[in-house]
Amino acid sequence: MTATPSDAPSGPGPGPSSGFATPRGGPVVGDTVLGTGVRTARRAVDDGLIGVPVAACAFITAPGPERPYPASELYDRPGGGPLFDTGPHHISALVHLLGPVSRVTATAPPPRAGERFEAEADTQVTGLLEHAGGALTTLVVNSGAHEGRLPRIEVHGTEGSLSLPDPDGSDGPVELHRAGGAWEPLPVSRASGGCRSTGRAPGELARHVLDVMLTLLDAARDGVWLPVSGDRARPEAVRP
Repeated sequence: MTATPSDAPSGPGPGPSSGFATPRGGPVVGDTVLGTGVRTARRAVDDGLIGVPVAACAFITAPGPERPYPASELYDRPGGGPLFDTGPHHISALVHLLGPVSRVTATAPPPRAGERFEAEADTQVTGLLEHAGGALTTLVVNSGAHEGRLPRIEVHGTEGSLSLPDPDGSDGPVELHRAGGAWEPLPVSRASGGCRSTGRAPGELARHVLDVMLTLLDAARDGVWLPVSGDRARPEAVRP
């Protein structure tokens, strides 16, 4: 993934072993959206277990990298911060579950200077993502928290709700709450093949997620709703 759309590859690109994505059907990058957590939730949505999805929330609340990674200057420079570090996993999962994002708005407090270097990247971003299908996602990104117990992703529909594990990993339990019922774990949806199978995490998804994150920062700066450029489609589900 690149820091700006102009830096993204536009041609056939490197070979499959490189792990890079290209927007024209070439080699693609595998990501945690191919793990059992997102796959299980995607199947539940596609099978209508929660009815029509209408809302979602995604939270990234954890300490920054200063403690585990003392030499973390790059994290706090433009193109860094929690939105571009962990955000791609969450937004990719949301696009898989709810479809592409059509417009966004956000707010981001100005970065604060650290003891050894000035933090230039936004360490806290709160945004609203309007998906093409009409669902709204609340996204909270904060690397200044000491720790968090918020659900990583929840999706709410007309007939029930889904609770997903942290999409920064590739597995974990997915729970369903049907209207009038209680939380229940869903059977794990497994697929054959490795995470780097061609066609499962297309370059178009990587470009769309990058556009969403950059537009969030522009919207936070200007204090407005902004459309997300490009004509995107919901990625195909990974099936066994």
